[in-house]
Amino acid sequence: MITAGQFLKEFDPEMTATRRMLERVPAEKGDWKPHAKSKSLGELATHITELPRWGMRIHDDSFTVGSEKAPPMKTAAEFLARFDENVRDGREAIAAMSDADLEREFTVLRQGQVFFALKKRSLLKRVLLNHLIHHRGQLSVYLRMNDVPLPSVYGPTADEAM
Repeated sequence: MITAGQFLKEFDPEMTATRRMLERVPAEKGDWKPHAKSKSLGELATHITELPRWGMRIHDDSFTVGSEKAPPMKTAAEFLARFDENVRDGREAIAAMSDADLEREFTVLRQGQVFFALKKRSLLKRVLLNHLIHHRGQLSVYLRMNDVPLPSVYGPTADEAM
């Protein structure tokens, strides 16, 4: 059973690595898509920027998909400012959670129906952290396809040594 403190030990380096990736988002490529069914680079960067907000959302017992709208962001500086705010606020909210809080169930609603329900500790791991890491990986592919040098995440890249 993971505690808030244990979760934050994993959260912090992942947020640092994600920030390094967002620093590279080129404003002039915001509409670029690798495929017609894909999100644009700007949409993907926005989604990644907003994911740390789950740390704040879980103080409630439910969330409705689509009930929040991210502010418009186009430049790396705009993504980073919002990301830093979301990470700070999300981290503070998670740090304040007790083990008992983390055991409570959280329900995600979509179009008025239960989309899924998880214990809050599972939600943090699966929706906040794993989901963010998944999309960060997508972002690395988007950046590579646009000849943007990639930062190190878990080790050196072809563009940057650790």
